[in-house]
Amino acid sequence: MLKINKLISASPIDFAAEELKKYLRMMMPEGGDIEIAYDPEAKSGFRLGLMQDLGLDISDAEDTELDDILYIDCDKEGGIIAGSNPRSVLLAVYEYLRQNGCRWLMPGVDGEYIPMKDIEPVKYRHKPSMRYRGWCNEGAEYQQSMLETIDFSPKVGNNVYMMEFKVPPYYRNYYGHYQNEENRASEHVTDRQIVQWKRQCEAEIAKRGLEFHDIGHGFNIDPFGIRSAVGWSSVDESAITDEQRRHLAMINGKRGLYFGKPTNTNFCMSNPDSRRIVTQYVADYAEAHSNIDYLHVWLADAYHNHCECAECRKKTPSDWYMVLMNDIDKALEERNLQTRIVFIVYVDTTWAPITERIKNPKRFSILLAPISRSYLETLPEGDPKPEIKPFVLNKTPLPATLAEYFAHFAGWREFWHGSAFAYEYHFWWHLVSDVGGISLSRRISEDIRAYEDHKVNGIVEDGTQRAFFPTGLVFYTYARTLFDASLSPEDVAKEYFSAAFGEDGELFRSYLEKIGDLFDVKYMEGKLSANEEICAFYNPAMSDKLASAEKLFAEGEELIKSHYNSDCRVRTVSVRLLEFHLEYCRALAKILERKAVGDDGGASELLNKFRCELGRREAEYQLYYDHNLHFNRIRRIVEFTKTNRTDHTQI
Repeated sequence: MLKINKLISASPIDFAAEELKKYLRMMMPEGGDIEIAYDPEAKSGFRLGLMQDLGLDISDAEDTELDDILYIDCDKEGGIIAGSNPRSVLLAVYEYLRQNGCRWLMPGVDGEYIPMKDIEPVKYRHKPSMRYRGWCNEGAEYQQSMLETIDFSPKVGNNVYMMEFKVPPYYRNYYGHYQNEENRASEHVTDRQIVQWKRQCEAEIAKRGLEFHDIGHGFNIDPFGIRSAVGWSSVDESAITDEQRRHLAMINGKRGLYFGKPTNTNFCMSNPDSRRIVTQYVADYAEAHSNIDYLHVWLADAYHNHCECAECRKKTPSDWYMVLMNDIDKALEERNLQTRIVFIVYVDTTWAPITERIKNPKRFSILLAPISRSYLETLPEGDPKPEIKPFVLNKTPLPATLAEYFAHFAGWREFWHGSAFAYEYHFWWHLVSDVGGISLSRRISEDIRAYEDHKVNGIVEDGTQRAFFPTGLVFYTYARTLFDASLSPEDVAKEYFSAAFGEDGELFRSYLEKIGDLFDVKYMEGKLSANEEICAFYNPAMSDKLASAEKLFAEGEELIKSHYNSDCRVRTVSVRLLEFHLEYCRALAKILERKAVGDDGGASELLNKFRCELGRREAEYQLYYDHNLHFNRIRRIVEFTKTNRTDHTQI
């Protein structure tokens, strides 16, 4: 009988032992029970513990709390499964199981491929390519999905989970069913309920030893008693008191909410009283939430809206931001708090500060967030260094490419030599733009290598938690490549489609390649117009192409029918997802046929039909498909005209 011995006691190692037992029982269902014991002196069976306690080399870890090293030396009776920290032991357990044939392709039990077989020996040692490998809540989220994605994260090698906002507004996007009211009655969820759910998520994050990153949005406005929990909704300006208003940024000679949206409103950073209030609020929050590993302190979620008062004009937004960071550091030092703080290179703070510098770099990490970049390329041939446009307050256009962002980041790097990672947006609108889900997997693979080359040591992805439509390939590629950047996108895709669809996996990949070619990600991103003067989505040839797509859809229909049921649940679910995706593609093709010839009215009518008819099946596929995100992105295309570019310069 197999036995699992825990060499030390720690929550992630306790959980790792239970996970190892569960999956070994599933792999060998007639093998009998597997005992779990705490035995620091164990010499046989599986032994789960820290590498340093076992005398194993960890010299390549700069910081054993932050750097994961996985060590496995097992035969058919057990052996050592260890890591540089308790979280790494859990990651090593999943890697041991992966090397024995297990695959986690999507969140939830239906996303697992667990072979039935005897275990095989594994010898393995690996330090992941990136230190920070994670995910941040976004989109329209519901609690069961959140719990499933937290559980899924370490199974694919991720080690970071972030939750935005003190009270995440994303829950309301789901429970309000704002784009699916005909099919699902709206549910009201209170701040209290959302906070309770957030704490449950935090407990699940801690159980696995994942790094917990918190907040980001909200510190620009919550300290003044104005709720960021409304998300990006507008509020009644008359409800803002004179006392609150005096702290808000002055734009065009007036202090107030930026287009009525608290989350998008900056505060007057030159005002020492305003900075004191924000600093005190950050310090109070850090002290009350000792479970936070990294506290993100960001500014408003908009651009060209920094304070224009005479004092604020004396420094750039990035310089004032550094002043604020130093104030926060001092307050945390006074309270003897070790909380790590993350500041963000985002929209107007993309331009490096001119005079101000962080005084205590050990506390801080820098976060590069290239929201306005193109996702149609990583870096051009030769990686040229673009010219940086001089910063002019509230006027300078945002960078349009990743190369431009790297050029700006080099300015920060002239004085910042500390921890650095990226905040990316592949799983936002761009996920919807790649209808086949193959092109974006290649882009994300290239992007990770570019970040590695530019000494950016990881990525946290902003985007929907339900990023598994039509398949989980893009997220799987993201996680596996962060874990091991030597993997090619072709290698990852082959592995994924084999596990998800069996021996005919390549047929499904080929079909989805054709779907991607049909809808053309360049068109979906508004970069294939036949006449920009009409609209970024005007292209009659594209309309003709989509009108003749039924042959491809019929091919997909036959492929799906011939693989409709499998003796492996994940393969059945993967095929049924493609059946739903085929319905989605047929409806989308009709919408874009009309849009491409300038028939906005016809496209809008079909879009509403899409919303209602696809919404009927949302509950069936909601763990993988974010109906709110997909509808809103397609609506943005349908409603787009040449004159209405809006947030973050994105179409």
